[in-house]
Amino acid sequence: MKKLSLLLLLSATLISCNNNSMSTNTNDIDRKVDSLLSLMTLEEKVGQMNQYNGFWNVTGPVPEEGDAAKKYDDLRNGRVGSMLNVRGVEEVRKVQQIAVEESRLGIPLIIGFDVIHGYETMSPIPLAEAASWNMDLIKRSAEVAAREAAASGINWTFAPMVDISRDARWGRVMEGAGEDPYLGSLVAAARVKGFQGEDLSSPLTIAACAKHFAAYGFSESGKDYNTVDVGTATLYNTVFPPFKAAKEAGVRTFMNAFNELNGIPATGNAFLQREVLKGEWEFDGFVVSDWGSVNEMIIHGFARDGRDAALKAATAGSDMDMESYHYVNHLAKLVEDGEVEESLIDDAVRRILRVKFELGLFEDPYKYCDAQREKDIIGSEEHHQAVLEMAKHSIVLLKNEGGLLPLKKEGQSLAIIGPLADDKTSPLGSWRIAAEDGTAVSVLEGMTTYEGNTITHRQGVKLTEGSPSFTMETKINTTDRTGIPEAVAAARGKDVVIMVLGEHGFQSGEGRSRTALDLPGLQQELLEAVYEVNKNIVLVLMNGRPLAINWADEHVPAIVEAWHLGSESGNAIAQVLYGDHNPNGKLPMTFPRDVGQVPLYYNHKNTGRPVIPAPDLVFWSHYIDQTNQPLYPFGHGLSYTDFTYEELTVSKDTLKGDEVLNVSLKLTNTGEVTGTETAQLYLRDMVASRTRPVKELKKFTQVTLAPGESQTLTFEIKEEDLAFYTGNNTWQAESGDFTLFAGGSSNTVLEATFYFEK
Repeated sequence: MKKLSLLLLLSATLISCNNNSMSTNTNDIDRKVDSLLSLMTLEEKVGQMNQYNGFWNVTGPVPEEGDAAKKYDDLRNGRVGSMLNVRGVEEVRKVQQIAVEESRLGIPLIIGFDVIHGYETMSPIPLAEAASWNMDLIKRSAEVAAREAAASGINWTFAPMVDISRDARWGRVMEGAGEDPYLGSLVAAARVKGFQGEDLSSPLTIAACAKHFAAYGFSESGKDYNTVDVGTATLYNTVFPPFKAAKEAGVRTFMNAFNELNGIPATGNAFLQREVLKGEWEFDGFVVSDWGSVNEMIIHGFARDGRDAALKAATAGSDMDMESYHYVNHLAKLVEDGEVEESLIDDAVRRILRVKFELGLFEDPYKYCDAQREKDIIGSEEHHQAVLEMAKHSIVLLKNEGGLLPLKKEGQSLAIIGPLADDKTSPLGSWRIAAEDGTAVSVLEGMTTYEGNTITHRQGVKLTEGSPSFTMETKINTTDRTGIPEAVAAARGKDVVIMVLGEHGFQSGEGRSRTALDLPGLQQELLEAVYEVNKNIVLVLMNGRPLAINWADEHVPAIVEAWHLGSESGNAIAQVLYGDHNPNGKLPMTFPRDVGQVPLYYNHKNTGRPVIPAPDLVFWSHYIDQTNQPLYPFGHGLSYTDFTYEELTVSKDTLKGDEVLNVSLKLTNTGEVTGTETAQLYLRDMVASRTRPVKELKKFTQVTLAPGESQTLTFEIKEEDLAFYTGNNTWQAESGDFTLFAGGSSNTVLEATFYFEK
């Protein structure tokens, strides 16, 4: 009778709150949240802060003993607020039914999944998408991912990753937008808007999660999960901007990071979570830990045990514990013992419930569980066309000497060589856990859709030993050269050789840092052997990070950066190689000449000795065995046409207060085909209270021009574009001299100056 009374009370309360239930009015939702919170026990509140991984096959028998049985009881007793890695309408409906129909209050679960660059239909990896510099396409890519994930029952993704990183050794660079905070901020906002849409209560949108807060991309030595030690200026000027942009775009959740930051693990870092995120930025969504990161504070040496870890994480502002079990095991007792204020628990639970209301889960807990919608939407032709368009614009033409590209469409003999040429799994990239192996279009398949040329294919070398599948135990092939002579023979006499080389899709991603940035295994040896008999090589790179390819740059006439492009990879590459799509991608991350140069990034500081003082002196900032210059700079990317930049001008010599400075330049297509150029505007603050980078990206625009066509481009510079985290620890612009730079990459060709007066 007591349970029935509680259910009736809950029902009446929610019905009274659900008038105009589709409304997203903040006050209305907060009233609903408070009404529900008033009915909850302390144990049920803590339960909302607990997230479990899928722990049993829900179509099988109910677990009767062990850890799975305990978790099942927690689910029935309202001690679970979220589950992850449960997918598919049938699976999601069954776990949701337990939470809604068997627990005392029937609070629905929020279902999370790592939808990083697609669900089943895969877009390019995020680093590749950033190379498009096209926010409309990036937003559309996230929309496709959200539609498919939502159709499978999921309503929350652990994306976008918005970590800035300057170190290509770090495997997770593939998951972000590169090294620049301005570009990274635009990409972050575009992906959030794509995932969440205009209406979070729509059954085809999902809640996004900005991760990893914060500075995960600055891990020492590029080694995953490693220590981070950076100053507040770097945090505010470089690390924070994409997170702030995600917040301003309306992202509903944040994920904290595995790393410690200046001696305090991010999961237990009150400065990050309470002072900055929930304080300065007034974020009203919730923060989830990364997998087991509450427990890892014990290993860091920051918490004594699970109880202490729960206390420190909750106090610091981490609202939901992913797979550590310390909240569900310890938080209620910590409150009862007076060590944690119940008001902190209430704040966390309010945040979690608010997002569930916004998703419409209280209105209909099964709104994401439509089997027909799942069948109709996932893998649709519309989605494949969208990811194909994204893939084409993600490709970067690094080099094209002698106009070897585009290929002629008939009358040529081609050899397609390399371990990745006919690979249908690697192009899917890392973080594609809902996609099936072998479903990507291979380069060989894409090329054979063009029937006018003769094609010979040879693998040359295997990338891995044994099985072509890739796990953490997989060994790279460094001994089996048996296929090289056959590949060399196939290349001899051909008009063009297309070498498809690079990294396996699982050689980048989480836990996949590298100490070398070369072509893995015997691929360099294969490339050089083929070059000996045929120098007309087009090198197609598939990789999840910048590579150091000095030899190839020196010898190979054409190099195409094709990343891991997802489901339509081979079709996109073929359309670029044949010129049906004129490449227009630009690098979002610097390519080094040598791994010893990293971390390497364009927006570095000048130092006190930036240039050689005299020809015979060594006392300046440099290496004695390698140039300071990158192989390919940030923003670099060629086209099958040429562009010239001229006449950079400013509308006034002095910019004051709320005024606008108009910056203009003339861009001309001086080539023979129509092309799209990404014109880039950089700025340098010449003297400041904190030293400023040698240049910083501030604006860019993409322009399509016919042969011989010119266009005057105008950029607006305002006071807010000059602001930074100053020596006074405030975000503001300072009076002084500024230099503007413009061009087709960070190696700019034009300069102009102005003065800013506050």
